[in-house]
Amino acid sequence: MGDEHGEPVVDLQLDRAHSARIYDYMLGGKTNFLADRTAAGSVLAVFPAALVAARINREFTHRSTRDLARAGLRQFLDIGTGIPTPPNLHEIAQGVAPDARVVYTDNDPIVLAHAAALLRSTPQGRTAYLQADVTDPGAIVTAPQVLATLDLSRPVALSLNALMHFVPDGERNRAHEVVEELKAALPSGSALAMSHATADFSPEAMARISDIYAAAGTTVTYRTKAEFARFFDGWELWQPGITLPHQWRPDDPGDATHVTDAEAACYAAVARKP
Repeated sequence: MGDEHGEPVVDLQLDRAHSARIYDYMLGGKTNFLADRTAAGSVLAVFPAALVAARINREFTHRSTRDLARAGLRQFLDIGTGIPTPPNLHEIAQGVAPDARVVYTDNDPIVLAHAAALLRSTPQGRTAYLQADVTDPGAIVTAPQVLATLDLSRPVALSLNALMHFVPDGERNRAHEVVEELKAALPSGSALAMSHATADFSPEAMARISDIYAAAGTTVTYRTKAEFARFFDGWELWQPGITLPHQWRPDDPGDATHVTDAEAACYAAVARKP
Protein backbone atom coordinates (compact mmCIF):
# COMPACT_ATOMS: atom_id res chain seq x y z
CA MET A 1 0.00 0.00 0.00
CA GLY A 2 1.21 3.51 -0.78
CA ASP A 3 0.21 7.12 -0.32
CA GLU A 4 -1.24 9.36 -3.05
CA HIS A 5 2.22 9.70 -4.57
CA GLY A 6 2.78 5.96 -4.67
CA GLU A 7 5.29 5.99 -1.82
CA PRO A 8 5.02 3.13 0.70
CA VAL A 9 3.20 4.03 3.90
CA VAL A 10 5.27 3.44 7.04
CA ASP A 11 3.29 2.13 10.01
CA LEU A 12 4.97 3.76 12.99
CA GLN A 13 2.78 1.83 15.48
CA LEU A 14 2.36 4.87 17.67
CA ASP A 15 0.02 2.97 19.99
CA ARG A 16 2.79 0.53 20.96
CA ALA A 17 5.94 1.28 22.91
CA HIS A 18 9.13 1.00 20.87
CA SER A 19 12.71 0.65 22.11
CA ALA A 20 14.04 3.43 19.85
CA ARG A 21 11.42 5.90 21.06
CA ILE A 22 11.85 4.84 24.70
CA TYR A 23 15.57 5.58 24.37
CA ASP A 24 14.76 8.88 22.66
CA TYR A 25 12.59 9.82 25.63
CA MET A 26 15.34 8.85 28.07
CA LEU A 27 17.72 11.18 26.21
CA GLY A 28 15.25 14.06 26.35
CA GLY A 29 14.23 13.77 22.69
CA LYS A 30 10.85 14.67 21.24
CA THR A 31 10.22 11.73 18.90
CA ASN A 32 8.20 9.66 21.35
CA PHE A 33 4.56 9.13 22.19
CA LEU A 34 2.30 8.16 25.07
CA ALA A 35 2.96 4.42 24.81
CA ASP A 36 6.71 5.06 24.84
CA ARG A 37 6.54 7.44 27.78
CA THR A 38 4.35 4.99 29.69
CA ALA A 39 6.86 2.18 29.14
CA ALA A 40 9.71 4.51 30.09
CA GLY A 41 7.85 5.34 33.29
CA SER A 42 7.57 1.64 34.06
CA VAL A 43 11.33 1.24 33.53
CA LEU A 44 12.06 4.22 35.77
CA ALA A 45 9.81 2.78 38.47
CA VAL A 46 12.03 -0.31 38.77
CA PHE A 47 15.31 1.33 37.72
CA PRO A 48 15.33 5.05 38.58
CA ALA A 49 18.86 5.40 37.17
CA ALA A 50 17.68 4.62 33.62
CA LEU A 51 17.97 8.26 32.59
CA VAL A 52 21.53 8.37 33.89
CA ALA A 53 22.39 5.10 32.14
CA ALA A 54 21.05 6.39 28.82
CA ARG A 55 22.97 9.65 29.14
CA ILE A 56 26.33 8.14 30.02
CA ASN A 57 26.00 5.61 27.20
CA ARG A 58 25.33 8.44 24.75
CA GLU A 59 28.31 10.37 26.11
CA PHE A 60 30.52 7.30 25.60
CA THR A 61 29.42 7.27 21.95
CA HIS A 62 30.46 10.90 21.60
CA ARG A 63 33.84 10.46 23.30
CA SER A 64 34.76 7.25 21.48
CA THR A 65 33.81 8.75 18.12
CA ARG A 66 35.85 11.87 18.83
CA ASP A 67 38.88 9.84 19.91
CA LEU A 68 38.64 7.57 16.87
CA ALA A 69 38.57 10.62 14.59
CA ARG A 70 41.53 12.11 16.43
CA ALA A 71 43.36 8.81 15.93
CA GLY A 72 42.95 9.17 12.18
CA LEU A 73 39.77 7.22 11.42
CA ARG A 74 37.84 8.90 8.63
CA GLN A 75 35.18 6.28 7.91
CA PHE A 76 32.40 5.32 10.32
CA LEU A 77 29.72 2.62 10.10
CA ASP A 78 27.08 3.18 12.78
CA ILE A 79 24.75 0.17 13.05
CA GLY A 80 21.66 0.47 15.23
CA THR A 81 21.57 4.22 14.77
CA GLY A 82 18.33 4.90 16.57
CA ILE A 83 16.27 8.05 16.30
CA PRO A 84 18.43 11.12 15.58
CA THR A 85 19.26 13.01 18.77
CA PRO A 86 21.78 15.83 18.21
CA PRO A 87 24.68 15.81 18.28
CA ASN A 88 24.73 12.75 16.04
CA LEU A 89 27.77 10.63 15.28
CA HIS A 90 28.66 12.43 12.04
CA GLU A 91 28.53 15.79 13.80
CA ILE A 92 31.08 14.57 16.35
CA ALA A 93 33.34 12.92 13.76
CA GLN A 94 33.18 15.81 11.31
CA GLY A 95 33.77 18.26 14.13
CA VAL A 96 37.25 16.72 14.36
CA ALA A 97 37.69 15.75 10.71
CA PRO A 98 35.37 17.60 8.28
CA ASP A 99 36.13 15.01 5.58
CA ALA A 100 34.82 12.09 7.67
CA ARG A 101 32.33 9.76 5.98
CA VAL A 102 29.51 8.11 7.92
CA VAL A 103 26.95 5.44 7.05
CA TYR A 104 24.04 5.06 9.43
CA THR A 105 22.21 1.72 9.52
CA ASP A 106 19.02 0.67 11.27
CA ASN A 107 16.29 -1.88 10.58
CA ASP A 108 13.54 0.30 11.98
CA PRO A 109 11.02 2.17 9.77
CA ILE A 110 10.65 4.67 12.62
CA VAL A 111 14.29 5.61 12.21
CA LEU A 112 13.94 5.64 8.43
CA ALA A 113 11.16 8.19 8.76
CA HIS A 114 13.59 10.52 10.53
CA ALA A 115 16.72 9.66 8.54
CA ALA A 116 16.79 12.95 6.62
CA ALA A 117 18.02 14.60 9.82
CA LEU A 118 21.10 12.39 9.64
CA LEU A 119 22.10 13.26 6.11
CA ARG A 120 23.39 16.81 6.56
CA SER A 121 27.09 16.28 6.03
CA THR A 122 29.84 18.83 5.82
CA PRO A 123 30.77 19.73 2.21
CA GLN A 124 34.06 17.85 2.61
CA GLY A 125 32.52 14.69 4.06
CA ARG A 126 29.57 12.50 3.30
CA THR A 127 26.75 10.71 5.11
CA ALA A 128 24.34 8.02 3.95
CA TYR A 129 21.54 5.94 5.47
CA LEU A 130 20.84 2.24 4.95
CA GLN A 131 17.80 0.37 6.20
CA ALA A 132 19.13 -3.07 7.13
CA ASP A 133 19.27 -5.55 10.00
CA VAL A 134 22.46 -6.22 11.95
CA THR A 135 21.58 -9.93 11.97
CA ASP A 136 22.33 -9.94 8.22
CA PRO A 137 25.84 -8.44 8.26
CA GLY A 138 26.60 -9.60 4.72
CA ALA A 139 23.79 -7.46 3.37
CA ILE A 140 25.19 -4.43 5.21
CA VAL A 141 28.80 -4.62 4.05
CA THR A 142 27.75 -5.23 0.42
CA ALA A 143 24.97 -2.64 0.26
CA PRO A 144 25.32 0.01 -2.49
CA GLN A 145 24.90 2.83 0.06
CA VAL A 146 27.85 1.49 2.05
CA LEU A 147 30.10 0.79 -0.92
CA ALA A 148 29.37 4.20 -2.45
CA THR A 149 30.27 6.00 0.77
CA LEU A 150 32.99 3.93 2.44
CA ASP A 151 36.14 2.32 1.06
CA LEU A 152 36.22 -1.04 2.85
CA SER A 153 39.86 -1.54 1.88
CA ARG A 154 40.73 1.27 4.30
CA PRO A 155 40.13 1.40 8.08
CA VAL A 156 36.54 1.79 9.26
CA ALA A 157 35.27 2.58 12.74
CA LEU A 158 32.35 0.24 13.50
CA SER A 159 29.90 1.53 16.09
CA LEU A 160 27.62 -0.98 17.83
CA ASN A 161 26.44 1.08 20.74
CA ALA A 162 23.49 -0.12 22.84
CA LEU A 163 22.55 -2.55 20.06
CA MET A 164 23.67 -6.13 20.55
CA HIS A 165 21.63 -6.67 23.72
CA PHE A 166 18.64 -6.61 21.34
CA VAL A 167 20.07 -9.59 19.42
CA PRO A 168 19.20 -12.89 21.15
CA ASP A 169 21.51 -15.88 20.89
CA GLY A 170 18.92 -18.54 20.08
CA GLU A 171 20.40 -22.03 19.79
CA ARG A 172 23.90 -20.65 19.13
CA ASN A 173 25.88 -17.54 19.96
CA ARG A 174 24.33 -15.60 17.10
CA ALA A 175 25.19 -12.16 18.47
CA HIS A 176 28.88 -13.04 18.58
CA GLU A 177 28.71 -14.61 15.11
CA VAL A 178 27.22 -11.40 13.71
CA VAL A 179 29.95 -9.22 15.21
CA GLU A 180 32.66 -11.61 13.97
CA GLU A 181 31.26 -11.39 10.42
CA LEU A 182 31.32 -7.60 10.58
CA LYS A 183 34.86 -7.57 11.99
CA ALA A 184 36.05 -9.94 9.26
CA ALA A 185 34.78 -7.55 6.56
CA LEU A 186 36.99 -4.70 7.83
CA PRO A 187 40.72 -4.24 7.17
CA SER A 188 43.62 -3.84 9.56
CA GLY A 189 43.50 -0.55 11.43
CA SER A 190 39.71 -0.63 11.76
CA ALA A 191 38.08 -0.18 15.14
CA LEU A 192 35.06 -1.40 17.09
CA ALA A 193 33.31 0.86 19.59
CA MET A 194 30.62 -0.92 21.55
CA SER A 195 28.43 -0.69 24.63
CA HIS A 196 26.11 -3.38 25.97
CA ALA A 197 23.63 -3.70 28.83
CA THR A 198 24.41 -6.12 31.64
CA ALA A 199 22.62 -7.63 34.61
CA ASP A 200 25.90 -8.16 36.48
CA PHE A 201 25.18 -5.40 39.00
CA SER A 202 21.37 -5.26 39.37
CA PRO A 203 19.95 -8.63 38.29
CA GLU A 204 16.48 -8.20 39.78
CA ALA A 205 15.90 -4.73 38.31
CA MET A 206 17.27 -5.79 34.94
CA ALA A 207 14.96 -8.82 34.86
CA ARG A 208 11.96 -6.56 35.44
CA ILE A 209 13.12 -4.20 32.70
CA SER A 210 13.43 -7.18 30.37
CA ASP A 211 9.79 -8.01 31.10
CA ILE A 212 8.72 -4.46 30.26
CA TYR A 213 10.49 -4.58 26.89
CA ALA A 214 9.10 -8.07 26.20
CA ALA A 215 5.59 -6.69 26.68
CA ALA A 216 6.43 -4.17 23.94
CA GLY A 217 7.60 -6.99 21.65
CA THR A 218 11.36 -6.53 22.15
CA THR A 219 13.71 -9.18 23.54
CA VAL A 220 16.60 -7.99 25.69
CA THR A 221 19.58 -10.28 26.29
CA TYR A 222 21.93 -9.10 29.02
CA ARG A 223 25.52 -10.34 28.88
CA THR A 224 28.23 -10.70 31.48
CA LYS A 225 31.60 -8.98 31.31
CA ALA A 226 33.18 -12.17 29.96
CA GLU A 227 30.49 -12.49 27.29
CA PHE A 228 30.97 -8.84 26.35
CA ALA A 229 34.74 -9.31 26.13
CA ARG A 230 34.24 -12.06 23.53
CA PHE A 231 32.95 -9.47 21.04
CA PHE A 232 36.51 -8.10 20.88
CA ASP A 233 38.32 -11.42 20.38
CA GLY A 234 41.41 -11.02 18.21
CA TRP A 235 41.41 -7.21 18.40
CA GLU A 236 43.51 -4.94 20.62
CA LEU A 237 41.56 -3.15 23.35
CA TRP A 238 42.28 0.54 23.79
CA GLN A 239 42.98 1.76 27.28
CA PRO A 240 41.25 1.59 29.71
CA GLY A 241 39.90 -1.68 28.27
CA ILE A 242 36.45 -2.94 29.23
CA THR A 243 34.84 -0.60 31.70
CA LEU A 244 31.61 1.22 32.44
CA PRO A 245 30.63 3.88 29.89
CA HIS A 246 31.32 6.89 32.13
CA GLN A 247 34.73 5.46 33.07
CA TRP A 248 35.94 5.21 29.48
CA ARG A 249 38.26 8.21 29.03
CA PRO A 250 36.04 10.74 30.82
CA ASP A 251 36.51 14.39 29.89
CA ASP A 252 36.60 15.20 33.60
CA PRO A 253 38.16 12.63 35.96
CA GLY A 254 35.36 13.34 38.39
CA ASP A 255 32.86 11.97 35.88
CA ALA A 256 34.29 8.47 36.42
CA THR A 257 33.07 8.34 40.01
CA HIS A 258 29.66 10.04 40.08
CA VAL A 259 27.71 6.99 38.85
CA THR A 260 27.67 3.58 40.54
CA ASP A 261 28.14 0.28 38.71
CA ALA A 262 24.50 -0.59 39.36
CA GLU A 263 23.32 2.73 37.91
CA ALA A 264 25.44 2.32 34.77
CA ALA A 265 24.32 -1.29 34.15
CA CYS A 266 26.37 -1.34 30.96
CA TYR A 267 29.84 -2.22 29.66
CA ALA A 268 31.76 -0.27 27.05
CA ALA A 269 35.03 -0.63 25.16
CA VAL A 270 36.92 0.28 21.99
CA ALA A 271 39.31 -2.04 20.16
CA ARG A 272 41.52 -1.91 17.06
CA LYS A 273 42.07 -4.61 14.45
CA PRO A 274 45.77 -5.54 14.25
